[in-house]
Amino acid sequence: MKISIINGPNLNLVGVREPEIYGNMSMDSYLQSLVERYPDVEFILFQSNHEGSIIDEIQRVGFDVDGIAINAGAYTHYSIAIGDALKAVTAPAIEVHISDVQAREPYRHISMIKDSCRCVIAGYGLDSYRRAVDAIITGNYNAEQ
Repeated sequence: MKISIINGPNLNLVGVREPEIYGNMSMDSYLQSLVERYPDVEFILFQSNHEGSIIDEIQRVGFDVDGIAINAGAYTHYSIAIGDALKAVTAPAIEVHISDVQAREPYRHISMIKDSCRCVIAGYGLDSYRRAVDAIITGNYNAEQ
């Protein structure tokens, strides 16, 4: 099984950036723990601060992987292009957020990629990624993993 984890802007700073919201563990450390937890899964890990690069990556992997866990960061709230890219590929996608975006600023309540994804998993800290991986592996896209 192949799973792509695609992270958008500023997620490379998790562990340093606003630890009261995102925690103290670095994204790299957390993703390495996922790789170790699921030895039978081939992970394709990607992060970019650039919208076009994220779209290129979705198109690159989206026909070959069993699922995409995407945290588009701030692009979630206004990138129709990322949503369109997710619709264009065959891999099922899950929108992931570390924080509970519905409990934050009003502009974070809007997702331009939600309709291109099977479900949204948010508010579980970094464990949101594990829940997305489990959903892809089992095919159970219930956000209450």
